[in-house]
Amino acid sequence: MVKPVRRIVTGHDAKGRSVFVDDGPAPNVFWPSHSPNVGLTNLWLVDVLPASAADGPDRLFVDPTAQPFRLEPPPNGNVVRIVEFPPDRERNYGNQAEVFRQYGATEAHDAAARHPGFHKTRSVDYAIVVEGEIWALMDVGETLMGVGDVLIQRGTNHAWSNRSGRIARVCFVLNGADPV
Repeated sequence: MVKPVRRIVTGHDAKGRSVFVDDGPAPNVFWPSHSPNVGLTNLWLVDVLPASAADGPDRLFVDPTAQPFRLEPPPNGNVVRIVEFPPDRERNYGNQAEVFRQYGATEAHDAAARHPGFHKTRSVDYAIVVEGEIWALMDVGETLMGVGDVLIQRGTNHAWSNRSGRIARVCFVLNGADPV
């Protein structure tokens, strides 16, 4: 079970004043069936930029993450998510092709790479470590990231490796981009 992420969403009341419209655990968590100790929590999703800051019909809160999980953001939008990575020794890397199929991204997976989690997305991503440490792997090279470190991933083939003995949590902002 992944650690719940508190998500606080603002909006407007009928008089146009700012209000809190949602405050609680982010409701849309995805666990790939083959790796149930990996958790991906979508916090927000924007279909197109510039984004609308308007509320839904009748000023009701409409959760844009209440849809099937996809690894990549919309082509002209973005997604913000927290990924909880268990230590590599506790993770099932046995069938990554199936995991990426469940992510809706079969073409993203690189089965021939040096680590089973290698993949490439059509996005420019910001990865911010919020708990623990994680190794960012490229085709050539790797670097250890700690709390507060930020990686700008620009459509490159990459993987994440948690070689520690505890959970690593990373906040990702994935922005749709043209393929490299």
